Amino acid sequence: MGINLCGFAYIESSKLAACQHRMMLSFLFFFSLFLLFYSYIGYGILLYLIVRTREFFHVKNKYNGEQHTLFEPEITLIVAAYNESGFIQQKIRNSLELSYPAGRLRWIFVTDGSTDDTPEIVSRYSQITLVHQPARKGKNDALNRAMHLVNTPYVIFSDANTLLNQEAVKEIVKHYADSRVGGVAGEKKILKSKEDLAVASGEGLYWEYESLLKKLDSSLYSVVGAAGELFSMKASLYQENADNIIIEDFVQSLQICQKGYVVRYEPNAYAMESASISMKEEQKRKIRIAAGAFQAMQKLKSLFNVVKYPILSFQYISHRILRWTLCPLCLIICYITNTLLVIDHKGRFYGVFFWLQTVFYAMALIGWIFAGRRVKMKVFFIPYYLLFMNLSVILGFYRYIRKRQTVMWEKAER
Repeated sequence: MGINLCGFAYIESSKLAACQHRMMLSFLFFFSLFLLFYSYIGYGILLYLIVRTREFFHVKNKYNGEQHTLFEPEITLIVAAYNESGFIQQKIRNSLELSYPAGRLRWIFVTDGSTDDTPEIVSRYSQITLVHQPARKGKNDALNRAMHLVNTPYVIFSDANTLLNQEAVKEIVKHYADSRVGGVAGEKKILKSKEDLAVASGEGLYWEYESLLKKLDSSLYSVVGAAGELFSMKASLYQENADNIIIEDFVQSLQICQKGYVVRYEPNAYAMESASISMKEEQKRKIRIAAGAFQAMQKLKSLFNVVKYPILSFQYISHRILRWTLCPLCLIICYITNTLLVIDHKGRFYGVFFWLQTVFYAMALIGWIFAGRRVKMKVFFIPYYLLFMNLSVILGFYRYIRKRQTVMWEKAER
């Protein structure tokens, strides 16, 4: 009798352990699935609903002050250029032709460390202040030096490999009529080539979605992180950071928010650039940005204080942090737990979702093969680019913890 009771207890204990195991797998599966959905789709939907609800009840964002199109203060355009002799003349012409009242727009080009003709080409234009030193210490150091020469209340930063629309400056400065605005983020547009490669398709779609999120973020409270292709700020708010800052534009824009100001988004001011010539070249950029993101999280750790920054923390975590930390891990967990639940015969839903995931990864694999052979099949490039970005985050984290990421840009061929 005792043996039977012991056997029964053992069986019941095994069933309980198996049940707990299945519950844990189900929890991990649904939790990872929820985070992935929320990070890439759900946050955008939630933002849209909040913004539209506020508009319906006529609740205005108190930081969306009236914009004055006749507000035309003096402003300086700063361009950091390293070995850009093949493009710099086009950038200079574009910069000098920007529509803004004569005498109110100034130009500073920094060419530190350039070993080609970039400094010489810039020096031919008397309108432009050239800043140059033989040593190359990174973009952040270059901008710090250029800012010492700025004597206008506002400044615009633009990358040397981008072109701005003619009305960009006018569209940016109108936001500064509101004293609570500390910075303005422009839009980034990817110029698609005739070949329409995977990187152009994937990156172009990514930035279109990012632009939509930035517009909604700005409508709710503030943009959370500007891109260096086109970013403006009050000169007095510029903060000289250590030279080892990797993504200085992102850090600067959020430091503005830490000081109590907001960063507006202006879609009518945009920077246009070509996509990287290949996914291999684009990966250099993505890994560097990912490594910089982990560095930025450490430097901007106060933004996790939801009591001090309730709305900004919500935006920062939802829009940025989840993608940089949990999403790559969730992709792995979601597929592994789904597989185990299918093996355990846990229902049709898991089976259907398993095959959906498998098809998604198969499409990504096909996209990778087609990208290498330059075959135009956009439907496969989207899943490929999504996995590519998450892999870059993992590689960027590895580079960050190994302290192997330099502040120097390794230029991607375009």
